[in-house]
Amino acid sequence: MKINWKVLSVSLIAVYFVALIGGLFTSSSVNSLWYNSVKPSITPPNYVFPIVWNVLFFLIALSLYLSWISAKKKSKKKIVFVFGLNLFLNFLWSAIFFAMQNPLLAFFELILLWLSIIAMIFTTYRINKTSSYLLIPYFLWVSFAGILNYLIAFA
Repeated sequence: MKINWKVLSVSLIAVYFVALIGGLFTSSSVNSLWYNSVKPSITPPNYVFPIVWNVLFFLIALSLYLSWISAKKKSKKKIVFVFGLNLFLNFLWSAIFFAMQNPLLAFFELILLWLSIIAMIFTTYRINKTSSYLLIPYFLWVSFAGILNYLIAFA
């Protein structure tokens, strides 16, 4: 399979741009007194998060790339919508949780994020199964993040 470098580059830039913006809220807050006072005991060490998120963002970008190059013209709008919505919700969670320090609202927003991942998986499955499978680790990690967020919001 020949690589479409332009589409791959745009996929990586779009996904990592959102990661960068969300990371601005996160990186300055993970060592804050507030976060350290609310995080549950099952929270992984801080150094784990950037490693996991970098891998996940790469998988998301690769999924976007594979689904885009495999899609027929009429499916491309749907791909842009589900990935765009998901990336917006991903960024929004960081803003709500860390910048606003509102775990309750962040939890309900995370449910929307989680549903958007399911939508991405179903949308990409019809286009390129590998693209869909690449999103499963993202789904699992956000599910775990949902447990952490729940424990902070409701414990």
